Amino acid sequence: MSSRRRFLVGAAGAVGGGAFGVLGLPGNAVAAAAATGTVYIASDSTAQTYNSRYYPQAGWGQKLSSFLSSNITVANHAIGGRSSRSFIEQGRLAAIHQVIRAGDYLFTQFGHNDATVGNPERYTSPADYKEYLRNDYIRATRARGATPVVVTPVSRRSYNASTGKFNVSFPAYVDAAKGVAREEGAPLVDLSAASRVYLDGVGVEGSKAIFLWLAAGQYPNFPNGVQDNTHFQERGAVEMARLVSRAVAGLGLPISGEVVPGVG
Repeated sequence: MSSRRRFLVGAAGAVGGGAFGVLGLPGNAVAAAAATGTVYIASDSTAQTYNSRYYPQAGWGQKLSSFLSSNITVANHAIGGRSSRSFIEQGRLAAIHQVIRAGDYLFTQFGHNDATVGNPERYTSPADYKEYLRNDYIRATRARGATPVVVTPVSRRSYNASTGKFNVSFPAYVDAAKGVAREEGAPLVDLSAASRVYLDGVGVEGSKAIFLWLAAGQYPNFPNGVQDNTHFQERGAVEMARLVSRAVAGLGLPISGEVVPGVG
């Protein structure tokens, strides 16, 4: 392990077994108890909360509380331009770990910025990304008695006309997230797959109403319009949050019973 890697692990806090193999494992017996607590979100601009100056842009983390009961609080720490590595380097994960408690959850979704090879402040190789998820987001969270939930990176509006399907966005990072969740026995929300199925259903033209595709003059905050294949307008953020909550309902965790009825 490099000295840089040791520093980053330390910055996120203690790494160890803690409730390892207990809190993260699905099981209907566990889900029988009513859940209370906070869902912390560590992510990027696709999950970020945006103020009214950006309307109608929104992130899925901004809308997640609509699909959870009042027993659950959502603390959305997602912020644009961050990768799994830079979120740690800037102390953002440490800030979550200072306040997270037993019974809480950490939902982690990265990959979009990790894959930006041309930006050294963000770029994180798939192998390093996997180890950050393992040590800093999964193990260090469990050491605090909380439950880590790995979320694969949500799909971009990347359409393959020859197949009539949307492409897998950031496949190496999707595979790494799924792999580390399997190896660590951590709950997984495969938002990559779920969002792709959803986008295939609405189609390439319909997906413009999901992503931030706006005509000039349509919204005051985007007077010149925009064609953004990564970020969501409000409808898209709501639908992505619905997909996340639907997956959570099937995890067999205490929070699974707090997903509001009808999201399936």
